[in-house]
Amino acid sequence: MKRLKIIISLIVAGLICSTVYLSVSSDDVERVMQERPLVLSMTATPTVPTEVVFCGETVDLRRYNMYEGIDRELSSFTYLHASTMLLIKRANRYFPVIEPILKANGIPDDFKYLAVIESNMDPRAVSPARAVGLWQFMEGTAKDYKLTITATVDERYNVARSTEAACRYLKDAYAKYGNWITVAASYNAGMGRISSEMSRQRVESALNLWVVEETARYVYRIFAIKQIFENPYRYGFVLQAKDLYKPLLCKEVKVSQNIPDLAVFAQEHNVTYADLKRLNPWLKDTNLSVDGKSFVVLIPRESELYYDTPNQVVHDSRWVVR
Repeated sequence: MKRLKIIISLIVAGLICSTVYLSVSSDDVERVMQERPLVLSMTATPTVPTEVVFCGETVDLRRYNMYEGIDRELSSFTYLHASTMLLIKRANRYFPVIEPILKANGIPDDFKYLAVIESNMDPRAVSPARAVGLWQFMEGTAKDYKLTITATVDERYNVARSTEAACRYLKDAYAKYGNWITVAASYNAGMGRISSEMSRQRVESALNLWVVEETARYVYRIFAIKQIFENPYRYGFVLQAKDLYKPLLCKEVKVSQNIPDLAVFAQEHNVTYADLKRLNPWLKDTNLSVDGKSFVVLIPRESELYYDTPNQVVHDSRWVVR
């Protein structure tokens, strides 16, 4: 009888403990369910730098509008995952072309990021306002800066030639302002608009102007994309060498006579018409009229047209994880 009482007491104690445990567990589960995220992933705001370096100048970003300006652009680029990742992949192909031209013309290397903002690293980009190419030249400005535009040629689409033209513009703007940040802002709004607004608003820096939203955001977008390109892993972009787009090695063919049929010309050089146009988007039509000038046509090497082996060309080691 005594043993039976002990057993009953243990059973009762166990039931009480189980009830308490279940009650606590139930409360915990309910609390967790109430506090759980409503989405399957968590989003954290990128760390906002208090300063950036652009063209050798340290820019203090602690002022509220500047802090919020870079915060907006860093957040946008960080969470536009696919688009931003493509920018890095494409830059592996085009930065090796752009950088030496900037250097040869005395333009700070950081202006390559202006090209990223302008065209998303797409040489065939066309804006709603009909600005064209990697550097987004309008037709009138392009001609002012010595780019050829005819019925069969548009050098705004030529990466090397348009970069040279951009350098001429940037040097003119620097001669006017003596400040690379203001030069960058003028690339978006035009020197006339920037000069008149700086005079009217009585400020010496384009960062202090009250201007339309596109221009107000423009320089901060350059700052932000530079931060990401220099620290992609920190902003969540994990790339390996094989993920980057390899530069396409080409043979240069100098042309000083008309080409009546570019498809025939492509066939003669053992490439498709489509590949000829992709590598030379400045060829506007199905033929080429040189009009007394000479042009360099890029002919891709057959071996360069395939990803038979993983890409090993990494223009900037900071872009990839080892």
